[in-house]
Amino acid sequence: MNMQIQMKDLLERYKEKIQFIGAKNPKVKQVKNIIANRGSNPENLFVAEGIWAHMKITQLSIPVHFFIFCPSLIYSTESLAILASMLSTTDNVYAVSEKVFSTVSDRDRMDGFISICAFKIYKPCDLKLSKSSIIIVLDGLENPGNIGTIARTCDGANIDAIFLCNKHSRLTHPKLIKSSMGAIFVIPFVEFDDAANCKEWLTAHGFTIYIADTRAEKHYHEFTYNTRSALIVGSERYGIDSQFYTPDSQLLSIPMLGVCDSLNVGVAASIIVYDMCIKLGKPIPKDL
Repeated sequence: MNMQIQMKDLLERYKEKIQFIGAKNPKVKQVKNIIANRGSNPENLFVAEGIWAHMKITQLSIPVHFFIFCPSLIYSTESLAILASMLSTTDNVYAVSEKVFSTVSDRDRMDGFISICAFKIYKPCDLKLSKSSIIIVLDGLENPGNIGTIARTCDGANIDAIFLCNKHSRLTHPKLIKSSMGAIFVIPFVEFDDAANCKEWLTAHGFTIYIADTRAEKHYHEFTYNTRSALIVGSERYGIDSQFYTPDSQLLSIPMLGVCDSLNVGVAASIIVYDMCIKLGKPIPKDL
């Protein structure tokens, strides 16, 4: 059975569910507003586009608020299978023309489907901690790509959570979602309005605090981590909040042997996080 026949059969099977909409429909406008970060977004909705993103949505059972697709852009058996899955599992389904779809797509080569999903924000009480828990604190980071990269590292290293202080980038930013390669869906993110509150929580729960600071005299590989550990990293523009700098905080740096005086924050965080992970002997999840 060729693609056109399969597509026709799908549209016929779900014709009662599918609603065809145009450029002025509120759902199309909502997608544009989320991408452009216009208006309020109390539900922490984000836009997921393309084959890879929808494979992750399905794999991780991410709640989908509504699904938009363009029949003429479904070009492969893989995308047709994803379309069939989304049509069977999603309550709110909308079809649009290629012209309308191009106004909301973030890609040069469009895969033909977009979902609006809800991003979960955790509270500290939601975390399940162990003796070897590691948390990374992102203080004042602006670049969504860097945050996504760090989330990807934390997923790879089996880090327990990412804390956000002095937030300058929204977690629903398309670049953050894309650069995280799906990690944003599984790593718990906890937001703190105040660095002092974050520091207080970490200390109260037995975390030794390590601050990545290029001025530190001691290099990261000289440390032996033997308790719950929290790594604080900040942006080059804002630095790290002074409230993290207390007598019990440990400063560490990465040796720079060339002409540059520092690394990109995503790269630096990756180096230190994996060193912490190895030295603390974090267990590999039993289901892997």
